[in-house]
Amino acid sequence: MRVKRTYSVAFKRQVVEELLSGAATMGQLSRRYEISTGLIGHWKNRYAEGKLVEGKAENVKALEAKVKDLEQMVGRLTMDNELLKKAMEYTLWKRRENSLLITGKPLAGSNGGAKC
Repeated sequence: MRVKRTYSVAFKRQVVEELLSGAATMGQLSRRYEISTGLIGHWKNRYAEGKLVEGKAENVKALEAKVKDLEQMVGRLTMDNELLKKAMEYTLWKRRENSLLITGKPLAGSNGGAKC
């Protein structure tokens, strides 16, 4: 009976990357490393799904920290965006108020009447 072999994630990724780069065919890799083409296909599918990563716990923690930072950034940007919208509304309101004939401020240089 054959002993079950285990392969490191780095080795699996190396084999799949060789396959995807076109450096070797699945059959060539199978013969070179003495592994089945079905196993290489399985590794290829896991690689495509992003599951061939080393240190899953470390990656999860790093990704969670990155998500937290990005969520904080989104919150800050949302607040900035709301502030800018309010500033724009206030500026437009002030411009409309000053341009009305009844409530508008007198133009600079005008003395309030026509001269003859």
